[in-house]
Amino acid sequence: MSAAADPVSSIYIAAPEGDTGKSTVALGLLQTLCASTARVGVFRPIARSDSDTDHILELLLERTTADLGYDDCVGVTYDEVHADPEAALSDIVTKYHAVADRCDAVVVVGSDFTEIANPSELAYNARIAANLDAPVLLVLRGARRTPEEIAHLADLCASELASHHAHLSAVVVNRCPPESLEEVAAALSGRKEPVWTLPEVPVLNAPTVAELQAAIGGKLYSGDPDLLQREALRIMVGGMTAERILERITEGVVVIVPADRSDVILILLNANAAEGFPTLSGIIMNGGLLPHPAIAQLLSGLGSNLPILTTDLGTFDTASAADRTRGRMALGAHRKIDTALAIVEQHVDTAALLERLRLPRLSVTTPQMFEYQLIDRARSSPRHIVLPEGEDDRVLRAAGRVLQRHIADLTILGDEAAIRQRASQLGVDISRAQIIDPRTSELGDRFAAEYQRLREHKGMTLDRATEIMRDVSYFGTMMVHLGLADGMVSGAAHTTAHTIRPSFEIIKTEPGVSTVSSIFLMCLSDRVLAYGDCAVVPAPTADQLADIAISSSATAAKFGIEPRIAMLSYSTGESGSGAGVDKVREATALVRERRPDLAVEGPIQYDAAIEPTVASAKLPESEVAGRATVFIFPDLNTGNNTYKAVQRSAGAVAIGPVLQGLKKPVNDLSRGALVQDIVNTIAITAIQAQGEES
Repeated sequence: MSAAADPVSSIYIAAPEGDTGKSTVALGLLQTLCASTARVGVFRPIARSDSDTDHILELLLERTTADLGYDDCVGVTYDEVHADPEAALSDIVTKYHAVADRCDAVVVVGSDFTEIANPSELAYNARIAANLDAPVLLVLRGARRTPEEIAHLADLCASELASHHAHLSAVVVNRCPPESLEEVAAALSGRKEPVWTLPEVPVLNAPTVAELQAAIGGKLYSGDPDLLQREALRIMVGGMTAERILERITEGVVVIVPADRSDVILILLNANAAEGFPTLSGIIMNGGLLPHPAIAQLLSGLGSNLPILTTDLGTFDTASAADRTRGRMALGAHRKIDTALAIVEQHVDTAALLERLRLPRLSVTTPQMFEYQLIDRARSSPRHIVLPEGEDDRVLRAAGRVLQRHIADLTILGDEAAIRQRASQLGVDISRAQIIDPRTSELGDRFAAEYQRLREHKGMTLDRATEIMRDVSYFGTMMVHLGLADGMVSGAAHTTAHTIRPSFEIIKTEPGVSTVSSIFLMCLSDRVLAYGDCAVVPAPTADQLADIAISSSATAAKFGIEPRIAMLSYSTGESGSGAGVDKVREATALVRERRPDLAVEGPIQYDAAIEPTVASAKLPESEVAGRATVFIFPDLNTGNNTYKAVQRSAGAVAIGPVLQGLKKPVNDLSRGALVQDIVNTIAITAIQAQGEES
């Protein structure tokens, strides 16, 4: 960790106007910094008020790695700046340094005072940046401007920054028409600092249905409340005949229609459910009316999950309020956040940007750094992963993130029409995913014949094999076995046994390994450790423990962890005896015999394995004691409870279980897995598949 006296790396994100998408850039930059250094904070020099929460700061704070509270990260309010600019500047500098003292890097998100593009608005932000000694990342809006106008604005802003002694480090032109990215970049190519252009993506500015509901003072009449978080990509007034409305609906549209237009409402609900029509984001029934009781009964019977809102406003006021509503990049806006991260990853050379900062060299690895490294490694050489649980919303949301960030190519199993419709309802883009229904796929006959061949010695018949191959876990596993996918991730909606049993029967163990086991990658605040086995083998023999240790060391090394193996027991060295200790002692000897190149110690207690001062007293000559990175538990009871205790008590991030010992990668999810857990497991599986081909 950098010493307190070391300079803190900061970057000041500034814009000359509102509506630049500055939060998109801030979010992407923050993630990059968190992947590169340990304690990253955020600072907002000027907030709108003391009473209203700054949603951008709130969003960024959730993703920082420094221990900072909301109040720590706010400088002054707009009112304080207007009342006494010099006193406000002094307060900002003081509060910034209080944040910087607790960080290795700080993202400073500047203000915009007006909605008018005027470089003089940068003056105060430039003075702040100069006083904080923070280079400026200038964000300009490309929408509704020619490349020449953007270049001229960049020149004006650069002059304004220089006149107040602020250093311009780079320029980002955000919200450009996608077809004009290269033209805009060419217009600014003469600048001495790097310039990056980002495309306009409608979803980033689109309000959610919930935000529309708040804007119109509406109530949810019917539909799935979870779908209120879907973005409304377009607002349409349905004042014409039903067939004309059908001609004009587009993906993600919200249609405003009076409740007494039952023909239009019914047509829209049917179109939303019909294959080949766009999926709507919602319907707004305006005018304070409710459907006729007979129509209400029909609507209820249709059971549509499309959100239908009601409002007392008239058509004009409803449409005006909806049109004025802008989407916020805020906590819980997962689609916007994922989109923003993907845009920055794909269009900004973050490595070049980081080179312009004074980042400290660190030997630690934080959970955020490790997670970013996983994603980055998976993305470096994408593999094809099959997801058998296409009916699970978490899996669909994770699939959307994986595809958007190019982490892996995907096949999702299940009914294609139902999966694509549900993904569309959730606002998830899985258009690049292959979807296969095991019940109807033409691969079924081939898979059944192969399974019958593999299990012929068990009396397997072709008819029985055909039936088994309709099961998503068996079908997905056969895809991996036959090379149609590089790995499989399942378990969000199925048991561990259901996920991995097909692997035992079809994929089988890799040469030299007789035990399929698992590790958890335990991300502590400053390092990553491997715990095995915590999920698969209940009561391993000495031979199995040796297998688990050797497999765990290989898996750890694959993820950048230098393997130093601790064979855990309730006794250290030669001091103890008993069946449990003797088993660990025998397993340690087997590891040394099979793999003399591995650093291994056992039996050893956990404290002697991880804590240098304890190790120096108990095993002073050991190369592993006090420095262990791979912890092998004597049984599943101990391993499972220990990983959960460390996860909950020490605040560690547990990634896994990562299965090991199979010829090809198959990984099991917890049935309580979060979307990000699924994304991480897909990345891990892709990395394992990369290793299989290396």
